Amino acid sequence: MKIRKGDMVVVTTGREKGKRGAVLRVYEAGKVLVEGVNRVKKHQRPNPMKQQQGGIIDKEMPLHISNVMLVNPATGKGDRVGFKFLEAQGANPARKVRFFKSNGEVVDV
Repeated sequence: MKIRKGDMVVVTTGREKGKRGAVLRVYEAGKVLVEGVNRVKKHQRPNPMKQQQGGIIDKEMPLHISNVMLVNPATGKGDRVGFKFLEAQGANPARKVRFFKSNGEVVDV
């Protein structure tokens, strides 16, 4: 996956366009949950078994992964991400890493 939990992303489309946040969760269905983005009001029924109180709560809803871009710390903007292999060093085998397409900088070191 090009976007992982903990990454800083920026929303590229929709009513939340331009907002930034950290990825809280990545779903198998190609959706991501971003902190502080796509908040909705949910009417929740009380559940005494789970000690939940009823009422209207604010919560984040998932966005499609195509609507967010990874933030490049060098430029401060959203950037496309690719994969490449780093050559083997000593006893360590070759490693697959993510890199920014604009400047070739490796995302996870």
